[in-house]
Amino acid sequence: MSSALTATVPIAEDTWADIRLLPKVLLHDHLDGGLRTDTIIELAEAVGYRELPANDPDELADWFHKSGKGSLPRYLEAFRHTVAVMQTPQAIERVAYEAAVDLAADGVVYAEIRMGIALLTERGLTLEEVIESIIKGFERGELETGIVARTIVTALRHHSDSEAVASSAVKFAGRGVVGFDLAGPEADHPPEVHAAACEIARTGGLGLTIHAGEAAGLQSMWQARLACHAQRFGHGVRIIEGTRTGRGEIIELGSFARSIRDQRVPLELAMSSNVDTGTIASLESHPVEALLRAGFAVTLNTDNRLMSRTSMSNEFAIAHVVHGFRAAELLAVTENALHAAFGDWPTRERLLRELVRPHFAEFTPED
Repeated sequence: MSSALTATVPIAEDTWADIRLLPKVLLHDHLDGGLRTDTIIELAEAVGYRELPANDPDELADWFHKSGKGSLPRYLEAFRHTVAVMQTPQAIERVAYEAAVDLAADGVVYAEIRMGIALLTERGLTLEEVIESIIKGFERGELETGIVARTIVTALRHHSDSEAVASSAVKFAGRGVVGFDLAGPEADHPPEVHAAACEIARTGGLGLTIHAGEAAGLQSMWQARLACHAQRFGHGVRIIEGTRTGRGEIIELGSFARSIRDQRVPLELAMSSNVDTGTIASLESHPVEALLRAGFAVTLNTDNRLMSRTSMSNEFAIAHVVHGFRAAELLAVTENALHAAFGDWPTRERLLRELVRPHFAEFTPED
């Protein structure tokens, strides 16, 4: 079972088919949040992992999607099963390869996929061996499909090994790794604790994207920007708390929100995930449209394709059906993502010129 390739909102069949064909750019996707369920079952059998909540691919997919609904802590608990089966080089490479193939099948032409690499060292792998396995899988997927797949190495806020993780990541700068990320609980784990790790990554040539503005609000984002020089915000949806809105529009910006907009700091928004984790009450109330109209550097993302039963096509469909995005808006978020990506500019510019703009010029979605 691959990543979800069906729409979770009502959409005209022809429009869904057209959306599937659009070239997409993905900046925020977790490797351990997008496994195929049949792969999980096979890998669990191979390593003797007996704790899966179901052994049928469809039943397991339902469990992953429903188990964490409405709560970020519960949502994150499901990762113990995916991480448990990703503890060998072969398993990691397979998962990375399949992620690249699945994303390419969904029209993704460029992806930055992140992984908390220390989570995959429970059976003795080194941090470097984990990274090497991820890169090998992405390279196989690239050769087969043409997708550009790059790695963001993630350290966890509530762990004490972020400097070691960053040091391992920079060894692969320019060789598949393009960014460094901080994830994990925002509350009680401020990013300044990991400022040294972020500096290692930054001086080593990696881009910095930090999870902030999901579980916590503006202070978390401000800390990530000030202490760690975050170039992008993982989620960042709660920047809306720094604005004043009326009738679904942003009518006034606070000083911090204005600086994020005017300095073009990208927001890695993930609508389905934001609802699943309880960050936002509903798809209809998500501020994606208001933020884009107000000039923020909005991008659309999946976050965790398995846990949120989503795909980039599905996120595009939600934007179109629920928030009225048409060709111009979908092109805008795609261009935002290419400009915000950490990979080499010649590759990104080629994708923009040869794939993105020509295909969007032909896209005329039905209502």
